[in-house]
Amino acid sequence: MKEKVMQIVFFIAALASVVAVLLICAFLFANGIPAMKEIGFFNFLLGDTWRPSNNLYGILPMILGSIYVTACAILIGVPIGILTSIFMAYFCPKKLYRPLKEATQLLAGIPSVVYGFFGLIVIVPAIRALFGGTGMNILTAGIILGIMILPTLTGVIESSLRTVPESYYEGALALGATHERCVFRVIFPAAKSGVVAGIVLAIGRAVGETMAVVMIAGNQPGMPTSLFKGVRTLTTNIVMEMGYAADLHREALIATGVVLFVFILLINLSVSLLNRKSKKEG
Repeated sequence: MKEKVMQIVFFIAALASVVAVLLICAFLFANGIPAMKEIGFFNFLLGDTWRPSNNLYGILPMILGSIYVTACAILIGVPIGILTSIFMAYFCPKKLYRPLKEATQLLAGIPSVVYGFFGLIVIVPAIRALFGGTGMNILTAGIILGIMILPTLTGVIESSLRTVPESYYEGALALGATHERCVFRVIFPAAKSGVVAGIVLAIGRAVGETMAVVMIAGNQPGMPTSLFKGVRTLTTNIVMEMGYAADLHREALIATGVVLFVFILLINLSVSLLNRKSKKEG
């Protein structure tokens, strides 16, 4: 009887996550799709003007803003994350490993608003001094997000590197390869599925970030034209206007959440496909 009761409890706990996702999907699509129909699907997705006072709800600038900021974060964070993971897995001295590991894990626990303050006080003035302007732009947001995705990148990629069988490394050494060649020519290519999965997860982390981007990206709803111009992402658009939005404006913001939700679903689907591929290869 106790086993059956616990099975039911575990089943309900597992089902709760599925029900939560289904409820979120139902809420978003039930409130967002009608707004898209009223505005016009293509006008909503491809419109370049967001002006609720004039009933203009084009989110293309926000979509491009999210893509540009995320791409900038990936270009900055991925090389650092990959090299850090390789160093921690195969080059790091034992005495240094634990402090370095704890430091990277600590980055994941820092609230995003603290990253925003750091960017506002340190990164923004530096960018302003180097390139002029306000300093609140795509590059600044990309730098902060590049730092924020490091824990995800290093954790997933290091785990993938350590799952490669030691026989690969030993076989390469036996053939006369140096330690560096074994790591970069044998181990790293063998863990490519895990590396790609870590990058995809980092993209999801960057796309969904809000508070830090609100504080340092400039929040200009126009089309992004330069790395040194202010930008507004999908998440910041929702956060900034949901507090006073009403009627069609509110529904358009929920529809923006639908677009963001679809992006995240596609990213998670990509991770699942990569995991399946890596299991088949294994």
